[in-house]
Amino acid sequence: MTPTEARRERLRALLIEAAERAIADKGLAGLKARELAHEIGCSLGAIYNLVQDLDELVLRVGSRTLSRLDDALSEAAARSPAGTDSAISTLVAVALAYSSFARDNLNLWRTLFEHRMTGGGEVPEWAVAEQLQMFRHITGPLEILLPDAAERNLLTRTLFSAVHGVVAIGLEDKLVAVPRRQLDQQIEILVRLIGEGLLRTPNVKALFFQRE
Repeated sequence: MTPTEARRERLRALLIEAAERAIADKGLAGLKARELAHEIGCSLGAIYNLVQDLDELVLRVGSRTLSRLDDALSEAAARSPAGTDSAISTLVAVALAYSSFARDNLNLWRTLFEHRMTGGGEVPEWAVAEQLQMFRHITGPLEILLPDAAERNLLTRTLFSAVHGVVAIGLEDKLVAVPRRQLDQQIEILVRLIGEGLLRTPNVKALFFQRE
């Protein structure tokens, strides 16, 4: 790597870190290119030699957020023992870890879902792949409860949507924010009901693929 390339990489890292701080402090609306340029000591135009555009910058920050979220979910899952009964406990632990991460990193977490590509552009494949990678924390425990891959993949998304919705609404100040303990209790009830329902339902496929 040449000195020029090394300097560019250092500036790029500084830019992403500065963007992360800005979003964490003020949300996505707080991301201002001119302020970032001033903070890292470069010209406004130089930013676009470091990233393609602000969309890429937001996605790079999101990548860092997802990495930390992945670590939090992995740690939660690792604390759960193996076995059919514990699969539900693992799902609960992962869901509660997700809620805790969202609360502790509220603006960065919200940005993962609020950001839209400028001009309706498509999210790059690398970013999509990182997002989908998170589902393995749900799919893994569900493999014990729901052996069929097609059913499991569908329920993975449904379960994530359910927990995410509870967390998003529970943390929304514009509505009625739910105290942390009560929010965690509601999440655990939801996940346990779904998990125990899988164990007790003799023909899950009939529920997933019923035709009118």
